[in-house]
Amino acid sequence: MAVDVHPLVVYVVDDNESVRDGLARLMRSAGYEVRSCTNEDEFLARADASPGCVLLALSARGAAGGSLSAHLSARGLDIALIAMSVAGDEHADREARAAGAAFLLSKPVDDRALIDAIRWTTGGRCVPRETRRALRATRTSSRA
Repeated sequence: MAVDVHPLVVYVVDDNESVRDGLARLMRSAGYEVRSCTNEDEFLARADASPGCVLLALSARGAAGGSLSAHLSARGLDIALIAMSVAGDEHADREARAAGAAFLLSKPVDDRALIDAIRWTTGGRCVPRETRRALRATRTSSRA
């Protein structure tokens, strides 16, 4: 069975620069390619066909409103959505569902829970950079 080794892009969308930078560092340390955005509108302008996941702070929602997942699908983009919020209340839950999020995580986000959520939402179809390198090295050494 072939392993899909396309790079996984994690978009970090948060209006708080220190949170955005911290999450970006965590994602890079986990081996993911990271693209940081200050809000949903910037993310929509930068999103491309790379397989990936978006970590969206609900406070960074943009003018587009509605279902972010629907906007992505309309553009033919397959990017999973994980919402984050300081408020773990019913309003945040409704907003995350309206955006099309697979998960709503409370801030501050638990590192392990976040990485597990990314792996679950991407369905294992993509792997971090270090794993891709190891797979390539294994294939090369097995051919020699």
